[in-house]
Formats: sequence, structure tokens, C-alpha cells
Amino acid sequence: MSRATITVDRDFTVGPVPRRIFGSFVEHMGRCVYTGIYEPGHPEADENGYRTDVLELTKEMGVSVVRYPGGNFVSGYNWEDGVGPVESRPRRLDGAWHTVETNAFGLHEFAGWAKKANVEIMEAVNLGTRGVDAARQLVEYANHPGGTYLSDLRKKNGAAEPFDIKLWCLGNEMDGPWQIGHKTADEYGRIAQEAGKAMRLVDPSIELVVSGSSNRRMPTFGEWEQTVLGHTYDVVDYVSMHAYYEEKDGDVASFLASGVDMDLFIEGVIATADAVRAKGRHSKFIDLSFDEWNVWYQTTREGDDQLRTIEAKGGWHEHPRIIEDEYNVTDAVVVGTLLNSLLRHGDRVAIANQAQLVNVIAPIRSEEGGPAWRQSIFWPFARMSALAKGEILRLATRSDRFDTAKYGDADVVDASATWDEESGRIALFLANRGLDESAEVAVSLRGFENARVLSAEVLTVPENADRFTTNDEQHQDRVGLRQLTDVAADGGTLRATLPALSWAVVQVEVAKA
Repeated sequence: MSRATITVDRDFTVGPVPRRIFGSFVEHMGRCVYTGIYEPGHPEADENGYRTDVLELTKEMGVSVVRYPGGNFVSGYNWEDGVGPVESRPRRLDGAWHTVETNAFGLHEFAGWAKKANVEIMEAVNLGTRGVDAARQLVEYANHPGGTYLSDLRKKNGAAEPFDIKLWCLGNEMDGPWQIGHKTADEYGRIAQEAGKAMRLVDPSIELVVSGSSNRRMPTFGEWEQTVLGHTYDVVDYVSMHAYYEEKDGDVASFLASGVDMDLFIEGVIATADAVRAKGRHSKFIDLSFDEWNVWYQTTREGDDQLRTIEAKGGWHEHPRIIEDEYNVTDAVVVGTLLNSLLRHGDRVAIANQAQLVNVIAPIRSEEGGPAWRQSIFWPFARMSALAKGEILRLATRSDRFDTAKYGDADVVDASATWDEESGRIALFLANRGLDESAEVAVSLRGFENARVLSAEVLTVPENADRFTTNDEQHQDRVGLRQLTDVAADGGTLRATLPALSWAVVQVEVAKA
């Protein structure tokens, strides 16, 4: 059995829980939009064509903000194509995903869906094939009350009130050679600075996210952030980060330690942003928007590149199936540790968007004309979103370690925690990365007394199954939460035994000492 000791103290906190870290992502890619959130004629569709079964699961997940419409898609997208009468909208070739975009779903449809889902919109502008003028015009169309050509056009198209979008992304992954309109750091930094300035002249209340490195392995990582922020520091509020993880070549140990890489990535970007701040003698801090993250099997089990399989089929198709990964127990535990990493850095990671919401590398799956269901990775997100409230606690963790090929030694037990003074509750989020052994965890609750366990849930390998078990259309509940029975509070200590390969959440009622 592995062992870990964790100490929390009510006087040692990171900062308040940023609700925007429980974000998601809807891109015009594969079946995320069409037959995902939007399917007119579906038995569960409402009068607007929104799938109400997917809406209810989105609410159950506790999604706070959704990034839209891309992603790589946005770098070739004309926002005007998605407004006005649907029958007049043009059909376009989308070079990012080699598909035909019908434009039956656009800004008005997404704004209506977001209102029903009770989520904030995070809108991206095209800085690949377009630039300053299109960006400022989109802000005027979306946010200006009226009395101008574009704001009155919005009214004519059915939205009398402004959409009042506060969060805006200045392009997407502009450091990537795969990106339509790919730019050098200097080229991108200049256009982002000018676009951001023009957008703020239309609406000074907006918040801007500048594109950082597409991942930590990019050859320009660090240098890209330094150059781009050198141009944009005074204009923007956040710098973006993207990261995806997968189990490769049977190296499950490194996969389970993916959160170590996320920690290093976050801390590296913080250091770079703060160095630019010091060099430029700026007063404000730039926070982080981790607006794409997830587990993503970028190669199939047959070794094919998932993003190229659609091209190999030949032709151009409407919303084809693209990277519809089925997530297993191991994936759910990894997602739980990635959420821990985001929460532990909640003083600087102000926004995070799991990519994507439905069908495309998603916690929710749906079938055309059929049901929608929760994948294994749905559960850590949903429970953390529901229970992480108040202040993030700063943990002191001592855990047995295990060796990984990519990241060296890593803790077997990974954790994060929050303390909500208003309700008098601590939420502990725990993961046992051990494949074969349970883990005994002792949590010292300093500054608290009268601890009482309110609830304890665990996701682990189902009985008579293995770590590759998934949910699917026929078996929608094989992987889920069950009660964690081996947990108790004794004085100022909480003790729990976590099954091998598991993610758990324990809610404890306490009083301040």
C-alpha cells in the first residue's frame, strides 16, 4: 500500500476559486456543433434546434464559460457568414478540418444556446486570414447598444439587446505552422496589439486573451510569450496556453504524471510573463487562460494521425466524425490530476477551457437522432465544479513516489483542496496514480475542528473490469462515481484509503479552531 500525508491550514490559501476555470470549448469541428449541441428535428431538440439532453448535461457539468467558434477553425472564418437569415448564409470550405461549413449555426444561435446553458461566452476573432477591421466590427456588432450600421444590423437579425461579450481571444495558436495565417511572434504581436487596441476603442470593458504557445514542446516556447507580450502587455489581460496528453507506447506511468508537465508549463509561462512585466516596468500582472486542455489520442490505435484520417477518405463533408475519443478509467484519473493542477494555480490561472464539450475529444457524447451520455472524464470536472468553492488551500503533500520516463519521480497521490468559510466545508480532490496498490492518505486539518465527513465519492475501475473500461451508447453507466467507504475524520485528521487507480472527492464539514 502507498502512503501520503497532506497538511492544510486555514491561514495558508492560494486565493479565491476562479469560477472561469470550469470552462469548456465549442468549435465548428466534427460533430461538436451539428448533432452535438444543435440538431433540429432531434426528439430532444427545442424550438431553436438545441439538444436539451446535451444542455442538461452541460448544466450538470457546471460549465461556467465556453470558448467559441475555434480553435483552428476561427483562423479561416468570416463571422459575417454566421449571421442573418439562415437560408442566405454561404456554404464554405473549412481548410482547418477539411470539411464543408454550412453556417446554419452562428453567433446568434450560439448566444441563444449560451443563455439557455447559463454560460459566459468567450469569443475568438480571426487574426489568421483577417485582422484589425474585422475584429473591431465584430465587437461593435455584438456589444454596441444601437444607432450604428452594425449594431442595427444585429437588431435586424433578431437580437435587440447586445450580446455583451466580455471575453475575447485574439486569434488561435498563431505560433503553429499548421494554423491558417501562421505568423512569427513579431508579426502576431503587432497585429494582436493593434486589433486589441481597436476592439477596446469600441468597448473599453472587454477582456482580451493573447495567443501564447500551442504547447510546451513548441521550439519557440518561452521566446514566443516574451516577444508577443512585449508588444501587447498594456493591451491584454491574459496569455493563452494549450496542452493535450495521451498514453503513448504503453508508457502509462508518464501518462498518469501528466499533471507534472502541466505544473511546469504553468509555472514557466508565469515566470516569462512576470519577466516581461519587470523589464517593461508594468504595474499590472498578466494572468493565464488555459483555454484548451484535455486528454486527446492524436494517433489511433492503428497508428494513424486522427486529424488526417478525414482527408484520407477523400472529398469534403459536412460535420464528419473527427477524433471522437472514448475515455476510460485511466483517462478520468488523469483529467482529475489536470484539474488539480489548474486549481492549485488558481491565483494566476484565471480561465481554463476543457476541449471540447460534445463528441470531439469531449466529456459528453451524443448520437444523431439518439441519446447523449457522460464519458468517464465528465465526473471529475462535474464534481470539482460543484464543490470547489471559497478559497483554494495551499497544500503540503508528502507522498510515496513512482518513476516515469518523461518526468522523473512523481507523487503517487495528487491533491487539491478548497475551503468555503460561508458553508464551513472543505472539499478535498484526491487521485491515486498507483496502478496496482491502494493508497492510504492522512490529511491534517490545521486551524479546523469538529471535522465531519459529509460525502465521499470515488471513480475507479469497476468490479470485474479493467482500466480501459469506457462508457458508450449501450453501456452509459459502466464508469461513474460510487461511495468511498474507507474514509473517516478523527479529531483534526481525515483518513482515507483510495483504491488503486482512482479519483476521489471528499467533502468535510469543519469549524474554525
